[in-house]
Amino acid sequence: MNHAPDPSPLSTTLTQLDVVCLCAAWCGTCGEYEPMFKALQAAMPGHRYRWIDIEDESDLVGDIDVETFPTLLVAQEGQVLFAGPVLPRLGDAQRLIEALLANQASSVARHMPADQLQAYEALARALRSGR
Repeated sequence: MNHAPDPSPLSTTLTQLDVVCLCAAWCGTCGEYEPMFKALQAAMPGHRYRWIDIEDESDLVGDIDVETFPTLLVAQEGQVLFAGPVLPRLGDAQRLIEALLANQASSVARHMPADQLQAYEALARALRSGR
């Protein structure tokens, strides 16, 4: 008798993440990053995605100091799991999200200055509430 294989932990976890790209219209690298971000949405559709121009939506971004463009923010229910630059390679972004879902990635958020962590968390909560 053949049994179907046990589903992987990722397939049974229905965790929805907020995946946010913080960019600026004047940033050429951000323009190059946008197609990869759209491909990530298509490859991993179970999450909420948001493209934020930090100048157009400065009220929402608040006190976040983006040092490297583009910056990716990954949060779960308002809690920051990752905030930092990610190269514009689809596989890198997918592996990051998969590792965060599997709780295998060390949270970069633990290593950022407290004021920046608070600013990213404020943004994550605002997005979670539908702003």
